[in-house]
Amino acid sequence: MSSYAARRTALRQELQATNLDALLVTNLLNVRYLTGFTGSNAAVLVDAAGDDTTVFCTDGRYLTQSAKQVPDLERLIDRPCDTALARRAKGRLGFESHQVTVDGLDELTAAAGKAELVKSGGLVEKLRLVKDEVEIEALRMACAAADRALGALIGHGGLRAGRTEREVARELESRMLDHGAEGPSFSSIVAFGANSAVPHHSPTDATLHVGDLIKLDFGALVDGYHSDMTRTLVLGKPADWQRDLYDLVARSQAAGRNALTPGARVSDVDHASREVIEKAGHGNEFLHGLGHGVGLEIHEAPALSKAGAGTLSAGMAVTVEPGVYLSGRGGVRIEDTLVVRESGPELLTLTTKELVVV
Repeated sequence: MSSYAARRTALRQELQATNLDALLVTNLLNVRYLTGFTGSNAAVLVDAAGDDTTVFCTDGRYLTQSAKQVPDLERLIDRPCDTALARRAKGRLGFESHQVTVDGLDELTAAAGKAELVKSGGLVEKLRLVKDEVEIEALRMACAAADRALGALIGHGGLRAGRTEREVARELESRMLDHGAEGPSFSSIVAFGANSAVPHHSPTDATLHVGDLIKLDFGALVDGYHSDMTRTLVLGKPADWQRDLYDLVARSQAAGRNALTPGARVSDVDHASREVIEKAGHGNEFLHGLGHGVGLEIHEAPALSKAGAGTLSAGMAVTVEPGVYLSGRGGVRIEDTLVVRESGPELLTLTTKELVVV
């Protein structure tokens, strides 16, 4: 059984548990998760009875591509796909209510006829919380591409006085492509000096100077899966305050990583890391949650934060990224992508977390 067929089987168990006869999946990432299809227009009607009565739909542009990527399901070539599939539904039809617009619901209702539409948002996302080994390998490859890109950037003098944040961001993203990425996971954050105190700073023409902190937050995209990492470095000899701040964040990050155990409440993981910074008197300068899930989206469940709900399970892929930001001076963030395992978290971003001096 392919990984996609296994995921559809797992989804059917959810359909049966909620007394649904079928689920109309219209979110393209969810369609990809269930079928492997990577085009820009598709939907799938997952029948609770099995794959024999499950139908994949796309339009004529993807006739050849869908035949290769979705060989194991009946294919319907039509558009719009959602209403075309709704017309084939019977009984209780779940739909992704978190994706469908008000006008879209009217159209589905008309197309479904006697089928009963049932709000069923989040069923596929619930499955996506725990990654299978195929997904974890894609995440591992994405993290490796980012690791190698950073190593090449540093090793070839990419971080030197006079370079701008924009130049470094462009080179970092180019090097990720060189090392197997389809593209960056998101617009890379490159922040020099006082700009490093802005958590989501956008690169500018600010130039790098000796003594500056350098914050790099970036990731690579491989097979549709995202990596995410942050490293903070310094150009030249670090000042005492920079080293002290870095050591504090490193201790906090280690505490958060160590708290990643199956069954742990996500809010407790956040607390384990945040407590280290709060005890040092910098709690008000840790300005965001500890981390987030990562996979087909760069930000997905679970949320590791004070207000986060739920517990961790083995196979979840998450980031741990505490930071302390001293306005007008500089900030430090250290971030890894990890997989929750019974034997302890598996670290996927392998670049050193020692303070790198360039």
